Amino acid sequence: MDEIEERLKNTADNCIKSYEAWVSKKQDAPLRENLQEAVHELRKVAARLEIEIAVSERKETNQKPLPIPPHRSSQKGPKGSRGKPNGKDNAQQDDNELPSFISRGEKGGNNKPKGRGRTKKPETESGNSDD
Repeated sequence: MDEIEERLKNTADNCIKSYEAWVSKKQDAPLRENLQEAVHELRKVAARLEIEIAVSERKETNQKPLPIPPHRSSQKGPKGSRGKPNGKDNAQQDDNELPSFISRGEKGGNNKPKGRGRTKKPETESGNSDD
């Protein structure tokens, strides 16, 4: 007997026993919790079985396996980096040189980066900005 079959039989039996115990005393909280746990375990086994079915179908059709897409949380960079790797601007370099859009045309003085985009318009008394 393979692992999935054994898990399926055990969890199904446990779920049936938990259900029978709960039906007779529906107000009993521990019995309800046991049934919920048994149903959850049964769902996990069913999900594993669905994965096995999908894998076997893919093998039968001789398709290339689909690559697993990376999860968003595994992407590097701080929040608000607007999809740029490691939060760096495309024009920014790894060394200490300023990007060309900052240093272009400025002689001496302040090389501070200028703000991006439009500035926020002042709000009126009603709370809406003037358009």
